Amino acid sequence: MAYPIEHKLVIGIASSALFDLTESHRIYADSGEEEYRKYQEQHIDVVLDRGVAFPFIRRFLDINKHFAKQSPVEVVLFSRNSPETGLRVMNSIAHYGLDISRACFVTGKSAHAYLPAFNTSLFLSANEDDVRSALAAHHPAGLVLPSRTEDDEQDAELRVAFDFDGVIADDESETVFKRNNDVAEFHAHERARVAIPHQPGPLADLFQRLAMMQKMEEKALRRDPAYKKILRIAIITARSAPSHERVVTTLKSWGVSANETFFLGGMEKARVLEVFRPHIFFDDQLSHLKSAGGTIPMVHVPFGVANLQSQP
Repeated sequence: MAYPIEHKLVIGIASSALFDLTESHRIYADSGEEEYRKYQEQHIDVVLDRGVAFPFIRRFLDINKHFAKQSPVEVVLFSRNSPETGLRVMNSIAHYGLDISRACFVTGKSAHAYLPAFNTSLFLSANEDDVRSALAAHHPAGLVLPSRTEDDEQDAELRVAFDFDGVIADDESETVFKRNNDVAEFHAHERARVAIPHQPGPLADLFQRLAMMQKMEEKALRRDPAYKKILRIAIITARSAPSHERVVTTLKSWGVSANETFFLGGMEKARVLEVFRPHIFFDDQLSHLKSAGGTIPMVHVPFGVANLQSQP
């Protein structure tokens, strides 16, 4: 029997993150809601182009193909459209063969209040106000940044990368560093608390549930040595020794780990990202969300002390 939704790893996706809605948004901004509605109705059979989060979502849903009996993951569409104007989005989902059957249409409002009802561990949107509203209500969310969309269909692996502080963990240590921009003070703080796990950050639940998916894959590999794993998780953090130990302490206390962990000591994260090539990378600092050629899907998590100055 498939998992009930309260036991699934659920990702909520806005149509603005899943598809390229550049032209639709232009019509709405220039001509208003009525012209937007007419435009969508006139183009109801025109398939939308793939958006920034599309390659990630497609591979995420493929987890169910490997575990068809349980179907442990799900994607739910959260849209500001009405059901009528949202038909083009649903038709595009069907065209690409994405297994998305649940949807929430709220007709011009933010849908973040409904995230807990669907047991979401992540809400992805290209609407900054919706993302900030979700985080302010203590719901996990990330802002999908513009980039070129590349989706190699021969590449079946799903690679997900996370920053640590302010994303997987809370911003306690970042707060210490930001106070005086003092690396020595930061390291002293972490050494003194090396045995104390961090409190969870906004995407801790997502990270932990993805780690559980990896344990399912390990069991599948033990049953069938020919099984090929599809999920790889990386942590890419500006930390370095000795502050690396508290990262290990935190993950061990949660009973999870990453496939690859990088303690960069302030080195540009883009150097590692270009090798790991994640299908999505989460960071709380915009300055870290860069890649050569702009082809790596980046998600800003505007959480905590690192984002105080950018709050509206």
